[in-house]
Amino acid sequence: MPPPLDLVDRLACTRIGATHNQYAASALRRERLAGYLAARADARIVLVGEAAGYRGARVSGIAFTSERQLTGSGPAEASSTIVHRTLAALGIEDDVLLWNVVPTHPGTTTSNRLPTRREIGDARPFLDEVTRGRTVVAVGRVAAAALDAPYVRHPSYGGATAFAAGVRRLVGA
Repeated sequence: MPPPLDLVDRLACTRIGATHNQYAASALRRERLAGYLAARADARIVLVGEAAGYRGARVSGIAFTSERQLTGSGPAEASSTIVHRTLAALGIEDDVLLWNVVPTHPGTTTSNRLPTRREIGDARPFLDEVTRGRTVVAVGRVAAAALDAPYVRHPSYGGATAFAAGVRRLVGA
């Protein structure tokens, strides 16, 4: 994998359809993502969701991670709480990289929307780069449609138990 800063810098300069690029808008989010990618450079597994959420990566800069998880304040996000709790319970949180098919946020400051085909295509080079050489697990149907990878249920809307069971089954923890 190329140095994280290179990937983050390229991501910050990229326009992905009509999505909000939280990395272009914030040096803090770029620093967080670069540090996160460096810390997970040897992660053998990558869980890939659909896109940055308005309470998750749009604010924190890291997929499936809310600002509250990083700093203890700010917005919390249910899916990120479930993902991190599941990975911690399995003892693999530090061995898993979290990413999204579309790493930028489709939606508004108070809502999410599905990424378009064009946005998924625009984001594909980043997805391919981050997943290369790793075991990939698609989280949710959008990610499953974009990837040739095993699928687990997205943890939102009552899917926490199925998500945890799916991750446990696929990673052998």
